[in-house]
Amino acid sequence: MSTLRFHAIKESLTRKPLEIKETERRSEIFGANVFNEVSMRQYLTKEAYMSVMDAINKGTKIDRVVADHISTGMKEWAISKGATHYTHWFQPLTGTTAEKHDAFFEPLGGGQAIEKFGGGQLVQQEPDASSFPNGGIRNTFEARGYTAWDPTSPAFIYGTTLCIPTVFVAYTGEALDYKTPLLRALQAVDNAAVDVCKYFDKNVKKVNASLGWEQEYFLIDSGLAASRPDIVLTGRTLLGHSSAKGQQLDDHYFGTIPNRAMAYMRDLEHECMLLGIPVKTRHNEVAPNQFELAPIYDEANLAVDHNSLLMDVMGKIAERHNFKVLLHEKPFAGVNGSGKHNNWSLGTDTGVNLLSPGKTPMSNLQFLTFFINTIKAVNDNEELLRAAIASASNDHRLGANEAPPAIISVFIGEQLTKVLSELENVTDGKLSPEEKTDLKLNVVGKIPEILLDNTDRNRTSSFAFTGNKFEFRAVGSKANCANPMTTLNAIMAKQLIEFKKEVDALIDKKNLKKDEAVFNILREYIKKSKNILFEGNGYSDEWEKEAKKRGLSNNKTTPEALKAKVTKKAIDLFEELGIMNKVESEARYEIEMEEYIMRIQIEGRVLGDIARNHVVPTAVRYQNILIDNVKGLKEIYGTNYKKLAQEQLNLIEEISGHIASINSNVTKMTEERKTSNKIEDIEKKAHAYCNKVKPIFDDIRYHCDKLELLVDDELWPLTKYRELLFTK
Repeated sequence: MSTLRFHAIKESLTRKPLEIKETERRSEIFGANVFNEVSMRQYLTKEAYMSVMDAINKGTKIDRVVADHISTGMKEWAISKGATHYTHWFQPLTGTTAEKHDAFFEPLGGGQAIEKFGGGQLVQQEPDASSFPNGGIRNTFEARGYTAWDPTSPAFIYGTTLCIPTVFVAYTGEALDYKTPLLRALQAVDNAAVDVCKYFDKNVKKVNASLGWEQEYFLIDSGLAASRPDIVLTGRTLLGHSSAKGQQLDDHYFGTIPNRAMAYMRDLEHECMLLGIPVKTRHNEVAPNQFELAPIYDEANLAVDHNSLLMDVMGKIAERHNFKVLLHEKPFAGVNGSGKHNNWSLGTDTGVNLLSPGKTPMSNLQFLTFFINTIKAVNDNEELLRAAIASASNDHRLGANEAPPAIISVFIGEQLTKVLSELENVTDGKLSPEEKTDLKLNVVGKIPEILLDNTDRNRTSSFAFTGNKFEFRAVGSKANCANPMTTLNAIMAKQLIEFKKEVDALIDKKNLKKDEAVFNILREYIKKSKNILFEGNGYSDEWEKEAKKRGLSNNKTTPEALKAKVTKKAIDLFEELGIMNKVESEARYEIEMEEYIMRIQIEGRVLGDIARNHVVPTAVRYQNILIDNVKGLKEIYGTNYKKLAQEQLNLIEEISGHIASINSNVTKMTEERKTSNKIEDIEKKAHAYCNKVKPIFDDIRYHCDKLELLVDDELWPLTKYRELLFTK
């Protein structure tokens, strides 16, 4: 293995950046491989085009006859772009994307054939659902699942395949994917937000949730990555001593992008342009060989599809550049992990960002309404929001190296905190003319001015207001954004529905004017939501104690966090809004618990293999060299050899101690795994893996990492951190 390590290092040092030629402006190629409005106008009849646009903007159904016209136009467009196959592209509960390719080709007999793609093939297909996670929704013999076209997310061509974004449901109707609940949640928040917007603007007919994600990732030379079994099988390093130099000098963040990485980024961005993914920002991140790219925000459903597609494309482009992309939240201990900050807001069809202050007191009251309702929604559902970002890999990141803690809190900044304090003192009931004037002119009216320089400074908050949006920072880098976005939009929809009921009650029963009623309810919400607001250091022990006093959850592990998904409160919330029924909620809980168990199980097996079959034999080999050295000294110096060989003897003993600890801990871990595997209850099994199996990883790693410092570098088989992180 040491030969493989040094061969990989040598090969990585000879790599040259690929030459990337960009002959066209990005604006000219943007969306060239997307069946967007421009393409539809060219390839569809007016009736077919209007049918698709109505489905996108109004949610109307597309007639099957019209679907035939659409499919014909889509096929002709795809073939003109070199496509030979089509697929229903969906997002099952595996966390990745799925596709089954079918050719347009169909024989007619007599040696003839045509390219065929009908409306039925566009609208619906029946892939075998038996091998996808289903959480007990269906039996193996009930294998049918349905994929159904989502016209709100445009079809695209990748390679030679026309990809049609779809939902994926069981034949009994339950959602087996991430997209279906997301679409339902977006519909719920749209309806609820429009109702509230009517207080301020009667012309609002639709509200879209927007999402701008920031994708962090590591780029590792493919040869070096292939020399590490743990990276190959788990996406992270399960052992490895930290490099003498890590990120402590802060010399990588926003630094000059290395040539090979730059070539990769340019190639990736070119592909993104063709696919209509509006990537705009790229830079070095904090850790060595860590980078970030981010797009301009987009409608949430489309943004989720774009991010899922991007993660696929990143890996494929990386192969061309002899890189491996690591999307794991914590691939390397001791340096920053990777997140995927989700920047979320709500916007109206009249062009107003509901989380951005306006030019008039009324528009600012609208801003405060949605701003404070968001805080209230998070305050009332912080455990559910934490559950939405829970995973075995994200557990490693939360609370470490700049990532926010597992405690959900909201950061709004000093200036807005003062505004809320002023609003908290609003008179109960009717406002005096003086108070109303003072509120509108000096509190609400001046919000744009106070926000001008009030940018976000707190990197330890999991949910922060950043000027015209909220940034959900706790989302992990390899997560499907649909999970947190479904939850966030659902809790916001529920909150806005409650808000409207309470405001209407004050108007109808207390005869308050609309703005007075709004102020009164917002005042109560501020009082009830104080616990979630926090401006200090999220890493401090003091905050952990304070959060406990406030009654905030601190679910540090996935098994703890996921319980929130199957509480009566959570199930009722999703059922009430028509997002998920009880069966779907419980299925997701079971799937995510099962995935957690399997991730830890795989990591345990890989770690045991590396420790016993790579590390221990290497340590023994080096120990034998030391023993031969001691024997030689004894032959030459006789009884005086101990004085000269004392350090070697100490090393031999130290190595033996580490070997013994590794072997005993691997045995202990294996036995704990066997015991855990016998547990039938999914929750108890997950907790056993979390509390009994996983902690032994640290003990095994400790002794392996100590041996890495003791054993001759020429013998060590595993590519080291300094090589993985500093080979550009």
